[in-house]
Parts: sequence; C-alpha cells; structure tokens
Amino acid sequence: MIELAASILSADFSRLGEQVHAAGEGGGSVVHVDIMDGHFVPNLTIGPPVVKSLRKVTKLPLGLSSDDRECGRIYSGGLPDAGADWISVHQEACPHLNRTLASHQEP
Repeated sequence: MIELAASILSADFSRLGEQVHAAGEGGGSVVHVDIMDGHFVPNLTIGPPVVKSLRKVTKLPLGLSSDDRECGRIYSGGLPDAGADWISVHQEACPHLNRTLASHQEP
C-alpha cells in the first residue's frame, strides 16, 4: 500500500483546516506534521496546539516527524495526547535514542 503524506509545512496557517481537507480530497492519506526545534534544523515549527486543532478538522492519520535535538520532549510536550497517530524521530538528532524510544511505549 502506498501512503501519500501531505506536509503542512508550507501551508497557509490562516487556512490550515481548509488546506488539510483539500489535501485529503486530492489523495493525501496522511497529514505530515514536522516538529522542529530551531537547533537541529534552522527553523521552529509546530507544537501541540496546532496538532490538537488539526485533529478536530481531519480524520486522516496525523504523522509527526521530530527534527528536535532533544527528541524526548516530543512525548513530554503533550504531542501524543494532542492527537498524533504516529511519531517518528531521527536517530541522528537523538543523543540517547534508547531513552527516547523507551520514554513512550504503548500499553
């Protein structure tokens, strides 16, 4: 099965719900949300309030990708509870990947 993950990184945030809906109508099967901390990568992006708002406007899976130098913060910062369906981290950004993976295990 092929998944088309539509990234919201270049979306017009004043029309985010509308644009996510259009991405789904256009064939998108996952909403891709980049979480960047401004250290590992040069810009800051999205946090729990935006993820929570997105969860209200789409039934598409929300896939979060963490480019955060302190990867563990993605769990402690409330992103799973905001509505994320899955979270990926970049091992090269995580100084202690084992701790990051162990910090959030499914019950």
